[in-house]
Parts: sequence; C-alpha cells; structure tokens
Amino acid sequence: MSQGPYVLGIDFGTESVRVGIFDLTGRPVTFAAETYPLYHPRPGWAEQQPDEWWRAFVAATRRALAQSGVSSANIVGVGADCTSCTVVLMDERFTPLRPAIIWMDVRAAEQANRIAQIDDPARKYNGYGNVSAEWMPCKTLWVKENEPQVWANARYVGEFIDWLTHRLTGEWVGSIDTTSIRWYYDRNSGGWPTDFYAKIGLDDLIERFPPRILDMGQVAGRLRADVAAELGLTPGIPVAEGGADAFVAMIGLNVVTPGKVAFITGSSHLMLGQSAAQFHAKGIFGAYTDAVIPGQYTVEGGQVSTGSVVKWFRDNFCGKEAALAAERGIDTYTILNELAAQIPIGADGLIVLDYWQGNRTPYVDPEARGIMRGFSLKHTTGHVFRAIMEGVCYGTEHILRAFRANGYAVQEMVGAGGATRSQLWMQMHADVSNVPITLTEVPDAPALGSAILGAVAAGLFPDVATAAAEMVHVRQRIEPNAAAHEAYRFFVDQYIATYPRVQDLIQATTRHVAKG
Repeated sequence: MSQGPYVLGIDFGTESVRVGIFDLTGRPVTFAAETYPLYHPRPGWAEQQPDEWWRAFVAATRRALAQSGVSSANIVGVGADCTSCTVVLMDERFTPLRPAIIWMDVRAAEQANRIAQIDDPARKYNGYGNVSAEWMPCKTLWVKENEPQVWANARYVGEFIDWLTHRLTGEWVGSIDTTSIRWYYDRNSGGWPTDFYAKIGLDDLIERFPPRILDMGQVAGRLRADVAAELGLTPGIPVAEGGADAFVAMIGLNVVTPGKVAFITGSSHLMLGQSAAQFHAKGIFGAYTDAVIPGQYTVEGGQVSTGSVVKWFRDNFCGKEAALAAERGIDTYTILNELAAQIPIGADGLIVLDYWQGNRTPYVDPEARGIMRGFSLKHTTGHVFRAIMEGVCYGTEHILRAFRANGYAVQEMVGAGGATRSQLWMQMHADVSNVPITLTEVPDAPALGSAILGAVAAGLFPDVATAAAEMVHVRQRIEPNAAAHEAYRFFVDQYIATYPRVQDLIQATTRHVAKG
C-alpha cells in the first residue's frame, strides 16, 4: 500500500453514510457504509435522529480504515457532504432538541404558501414563483408556530452539515452552498436578507445561524482529539467546509464550469449546472451566487421522489420477483430490469407521475402526490416497473424543457448515483431528453466530491476546479437513440399535461388527509 497521502470523503445520504478513502488521482482505496433509520410519523413528514447518524458514521469510518490497510497517519484531509435542507435545532450545548427534519419533509406546505405571497427580492431564488416547503425558512417557521418550546430553547439552528462540522471540529460555521441554495443567502446582495426574514416572522432566526459562512473546500476547523480517537484518525487534520450532497457531487463529476449539467440520482433526482451569468425564472431554482464555485452561478431543477419510488415498488409489490432473484442469486432490481426491457416504449399506455412526496420543480408543489393512469388488464409487474422508470425520465425532461425555455441549453449530463447502475434506465433518460449522458469512473460522486474538498483543505491542490480536473475521470458516454426519442415525445407531452388537470383534486385530498 502506498504511503499516500490520502483523503477521507464522507457522504451522508438519505438512508446511509458512505465513507471512502481516496488517493490524489481520485481513485478509491475502499468504501464502507452504514445505514440509519428514516421515520415518517405522518404523511409528508420525514425525520432522523442525529445520534443515529453519528453511530453509523463512526462504524463506517472505523471499518473503512480497517479494510483499507491505510495508516491513519497518511490521511491528511477530511471532507463531507450531507442531505439538504435537513434542519437541526440545538440548545446552548449543541444538543439536538428534536429529531432532524430532513430534506424530503413537506409538513411546512402551509408556511411555504404564505412565504410565497411575500414581495421581496430574496424570492428570486424561487424564480418569484412557489416556495418549496423543503427550504430552511419554511421548516423553521413550522417549528416556531407548532413547537414553541423547542423554538424557545433553540440557541443554534443549522443544517446537517453544520451539525456535523461542529461535531468534528467544535467550530460553528456555515457553508456558502447550503445557505445559498436553501436559506436565501446571497453574497452579491450583502449576505442575509434580513428584511425578508422579518417579513415572514423569523426576525429571530438569523441570530441562531452560524456567524461565519465559508466557501466549500476552505478549512472549517481541525479534527478534535476526542473525535479523532473515536474514529481512529489523527487529531488536528484539516476538515473542509462541505455542503449539500448533490452539489458536492457536482465537484465529484467535474461539473465546475458552464456547459455541463450534473445529473444526480438516488432517492431523488437533481439537475445542477453552472452559469457564468445570473438569471432567475419561474419553475427553476437559482441561479445561486457562489454556491459551488466563487464567481459563478448554480442553476437547479429537481424531482423529490425517483429512486425512492422504485424502492417503494420493489419493497411492497415484488415478492414473487424477490423470491426468483433469491433463487438465481441476483438482485431483485436485475429481475425487474429484465422484465421492463421486454415492455415497449410507453408501457402500453401506462403513465406514472413521480410526485410521491410532492413536486420540487417546475411546480414547486409540496401537496402534489403520485399518479398512475392508463391501467388495463394487460399490464403486468414489468409494465408498472417500466412506467415508473419512464415517469421519472419524463419528469427530468419536464425540468430540462424549463431550462431550455429560459435560454439554458443542456448539451451533456454527467450522471451519478443509484440509477446509473441500470444501463436500461440511463438509456431511457438519454432517449427521452435527447441528451448524451456521461458516466465517470467513480459513481459515488458525492463521496469523491467530499474527498476533493478535503484535498483542497489539506493544501494538496490550489482550488476546487484544479482538484476536480485531476481526480475525476470519464469511463462511458451513452448516446441518445433518435427513433426512441421520437417515440417518447407523445408520452412526455401526456405526462406534462396530466397534473394541471387534476391538481385541485390532488391538493384537496392531500389537505384532507393532513388534517388527520
């Protein structure tokens, strides 16, 4: 084993933490992962316990070190990414006061609707349209209005990454990434939009935020001695300022200049690109100032439920396929992909809208819910699975159409995450959107992006863009099929036409159920 140096990349996802040890060419020595629970106390709610994050992180880190053969003395930097916007409220000792309200939680729909009526320049990041219930002001306003005792005791309010950075270093600092993309922070306009927060009834929130906002890759602090002992690392090594998992994944895909879009897949899908110019449009989030690379702007579109819908279907309706997979010694998804590959484009008229936990963009509607339409007695498990995969692809194309309509053309998507393991699904995405998809050598782009941040904080590269150019490598390019793209056009149009026609009915049902 080489003497290194090596860097540690930590990726906290929705269901697990993944810890990777990387060399300076960006190649992983090893990965270790540990899961943690996800709780849904009510429809639309999603929570996790910070202590369970920590236990999983310690176990994954110690196992990664043990199986790597790398001496902890040769690990010289640490970087991390976390889900966002995952809100943690803490007392004066930084002890969480309640379970974290994680990114997919949409309980704050009513608060989001009220905030969307506020006339303030800060809302440019929403394209002056609807406000997402996932964002920081909405969730914290819900806590203030519904859990006043928690709010009264909340001395510190931040995100998952802020909690983690403090736990690792003892420093209470914030990330330019998360504060820009979910808290309305705008460095071009002086930072915090204090008037906006006052208008929405959160004039007492900014004082609870981290006082210093750092660029990703800056040194946030040094690894505390007690934490180093718990993890098996060397005390005092630099810990990089991190950010939101998907945005850190942009770095792990080398999407750090205008012209490409990072296509981040997992429980959700995100489309993230860099722009040299600032622009704002309804149905598009951003463009955020300095969120990834200083001096650039980041544009965002996203789907709340993608891989999570696939998993939901597998776990609840595919017992026969799971048994067959066990007999063959393969994964259930392999069986489902085989079945879906036999079904024609359009799944014989079955169309799925992937709004299981609401719609992020372009509708920004937390009260939206999933739809399956066009069933006949001909439809099989394979039809439904293909229709779910295609529905997710249609949702991606809906977002890319919004980008194009506002002058932001997409020539290439660089993919990462769970969906990239399915060649069928990636080809569907390329065909539906008529855009080539590039896959990199390390599909765990958030972990690699975090490692890149750790390398920059350790002084091994002068900046994030230079490090990404050295540590990210392309392995495959998937070209769209022109005939398949034409065949998909009708079904994409059908997908897009569906929700506006039933939106009032869906929202009324969602509100009725939410009343308990």
